[in-house]
Amino acid sequence: MHDLTARSTALRPLLEAPGEAGVFLDFDGTLAEITDDPADAEPLDGAVPAVEALAERYARVGVLSGRPVSFLQRFFGGSLLLAGLDGLEVVQGAQRREHPSGGVWREVVDDVAAVSRARGPEGMRVESKGISLTLHFRGRPDIEGAVREWAQQQARRSGLCWRPARMSVELHPPIPADRGTAVLELAAGLGTVCFVGDDHADLRAFDALDELEGTGVRVARVAVRSSGEAAGLEERADVVLDGPREVLALIEHLCDHPRG
Repeated sequence: MHDLTARSTALRPLLEAPGEAGVFLDFDGTLAEITDDPADAEPLDGAVPAVEALAERYARVGVLSGRPVSFLQRFFGGSLLLAGLDGLEVVQGAQRREHPSGGVWREVVDDVAAVSRARGPEGMRVESKGISLTLHFRGRPDIEGAVREWAQQQARRSGLCWRPARMSVELHPPIPADRGTAVLELAAGLGTVCFVGDDHADLRAFDALDELEGTGVRVARVAVRSSGEAAGLEERADVVLDGPREVLALIEHLCDHPRG
């Protein structure tokens, strides 16, 4: 693993003032290893208590994912911010909020999911998430073109918007909500913000960090190398880690470093 101390220029603002800092992390490929079936993904051993310890030290800690909040709640407790469906759902403690325009798209998503299962490309896995869905070609890279074409057809038919993702294509309501807008919302009022992620959606989180940096907020962009890593993510990062195990080491470093 690269020496984290040698990268302290990017991490120093977090370490110096944890009470004014926020740390936000992606789930798949960041806190969990990539699996052939997304339903099988689980946090790395030790990741949950490490993130919870992080939340005790830093002003705001959250997991931001394209997963539904209900999936994240299987692993993470009430001390953390959980932003699901790239910000369309947010849970903090006992409070849960959903984007006010999200619910009207549930029937549309259900329809597209049903049609995709019945008539979509053979070998495509359909993952419905309530107010969004993901069409996977993970394990079947030979059908990538067919899945992308199908997703674009369904987007035109339904009014949903399509986005590239890791070995998949996502279909979302036409609502201005993504991992970047989620970061901007959840980081409001913080003096330092760190985001850790590994895929296409995390590029939008890096865009949000750029915007925050322009307003005087100190930021740390952490990219995680994983299968299907987004082009350009590593080049934009302040720190690059080799997989979830190094993410866990980073979390432990942020927790264990003495204040000041």
